Amino acid sequence: MFFILSKILFLFVQPFNWILVLFIFYLFAKNEKIKKRLLVALIAITLIFSNEYLHNEIEVARQVNDSGIVPGKQYEVGILLGGMAGYDKNNVGHFSGAADRFIQTNILYRQGIIKKILITSGSANLVYKQPGEADYIVEELLKSGVPAKDIIKENKSRNTYENAIFSKQILDSLHIQGPFVLISSATHLPRAMSVFKKAGLNVVPFPSVFYYCNKIYTIQQYLLPSLTVLIDWEGTMKEIIGILVYKLSGKA
Repeated sequence: MFFILSKILFLFVQPFNWILVLFIFYLFAKNEKIKKRLLVALIAITLIFSNEYLHNEIEVARQVNDSGIVPGKQYEVGILLGGMAGYDKNNVGHFSGAADRFIQTNILYRQGIIKKILITSGSANLVYKQPGEADYIVEELLKSGVPAKDIIKENKSRNTYENAIFSKQILDSLHIQGPFVLISSATHLPRAMSVFKKAGLNVVPFPSVFYYCNKIYTIQQYLLPSLTVLIDWEGTMKEIIGILVYKLSGKA
C-alpha cells in the first residue's frame, strides 16, 4: 500500500502538473479578480521552477558531493542501488542515463576497495510484470568480468525502503559485517543513506551520476526559463517529498 500511495503522491508534487492545473483553472475562471490571481501564480511558479541557476544551486546543496570511503580501507560489500536500467516491451534490458552507478561500482571492485557487490532492485512497474532490474545488472556485471561468487542479487525490492530492508536481511543471513559502501546517484544518496541507517545498516556514501555541480553560469541560465529544468524538478521533488514521507512514517 505504501508503494502505491507513494506513486500516486508523486503525481501531485510535480511543478509541471501544478502549472497545468492552474492554467486550466485560469481558462475557466469567470471572476476577473480570481483570474488575475491565477495568472500571477501561474507566471511566478513557471519562472521559479524553470530557472536553471536556482535549481542547480538547490541540488548541489542537497546532494552528497563527496565519498565517505576511507583511503586505504577495504570494504566487504558495495551496495549498488538500482535505477540505472530498465526493460523494453520485450523484456530486453538497457542501461539509462544513470549508468554511472554501474561504472563506479565496477571501478571500486577493480580497485579492490569493495570485495563483493550487492545489487538491489526489483521492478517498480505498477502496470506490467517485468523482471527485476537486478537480474539485468547481474548479467552485465558477469559480462564485465566480475565473478559470480562476488555478486549478491536482491531482485524483489520496489523502492528505497525495500532496498534497505531486503539488503539487511541478505547481509545478516550471510553474516557479513559493515561498514558497507552505498552506491547511488548523488541526488538520491541523502534519502538512501537515511533509510539504510534507519534499517540498521552501517553505510558510507559513494555518490555517482553527477547531474549537478558547481559551475559558472551564463546570463541565459540566470534569467531565461528552461523547459528542461521544469521537468527536472520532478526528480528533485520526488527526493524531497520522499525523505519527508519516509521520516514521518518512521522509515528514515
